[in-house]
Amino acid sequence: MKIPPFHWWRTVFFLIPAIALYTIVLGTLSLTSSLFEKTGYFAHWCARTWSRLILATTGVRVEVAGLDRLDPNTTYVFVSNHQSIYDIPILFWSLPYQLRIIAKESLGRFPFLGWHLRRTGHMLVDRRRPDRTKIFGWASRLTSNGLCLIVFPEGTRSRDGRVGRFKGGGFYLALEAGLPVVPISVVGSRHIMLKGRLATYPGDVKLVVHDPIDTTGMADADLREFAERVRRIIAPAAESDVEVSPIVAPRHEFLRRA
Repeated sequence: MKIPPFHWWRTVFFLIPAIALYTIVLGTLSLTSSLFEKTGYFAHWCARTWSRLILATTGVRVEVAGLDRLDPNTTYVFVSNHQSIYDIPILFWSLPYQLRIIAKESLGRFPFLGWHLRRTGHMLVDRRRPDRTKIFGWASRLTSNGLCLIVFPEGTRSRDGRVGRFKGGGFYLALEAGLPVVPISVVGSRHIMLKGRLATYPGDVKLVVHDPIDTTGMADADLREFAERVRRIIAPAAESDVEVSPIVAPRHEFLRRA
């Protein structure tokens, strides 16, 4: 019988218990705060702290380029490629905004995580029967409360780093509400935890924040064409490390290529 590699043991017996502990403690704080504080700001602090602890414990370092292109007082819809389950903690920790997500309704059934999402301003959507009235009511609260949204329009994680087709539905809210869209390229997060593999690895990730796209007056724009426009902005940087072999790659190689 083949003995699992070191990083499997590290993941199963150290990282998973540690992350479970972070989730229970900070999830409890977040849920408790939601009884008294309806804006979700403290809950977001809990989410950022949770993200920072996960990244630090795993050994993930993040380099961010392009934040100077953004106005800190503007509500944005951040659109990112999706390589790893680590993308959410990477983005929550690295972007200095009050962030909310649109997630699958099924996530609401997870203890602590689902409770946190439901009570702190995130949007859980049944993709088979989306309630558009509920979605637009939530969008109006975004702007009134100074919140921003994160969308992963691929709908799934990439196995090889290549950016898949973007689904147009994820842009519907941004175009209808006239919210600026910010493309973000995540480079290298797939090396931290490969899809379908129970092992995590320390490593470096780069976020490239591109120029915001003004969507004023674009409510009638073709969603698929707009989605492809955003994908073409994200893909070159996001795919800059596709030739780098996971795990065995030199620690900083894909950062130099991005």
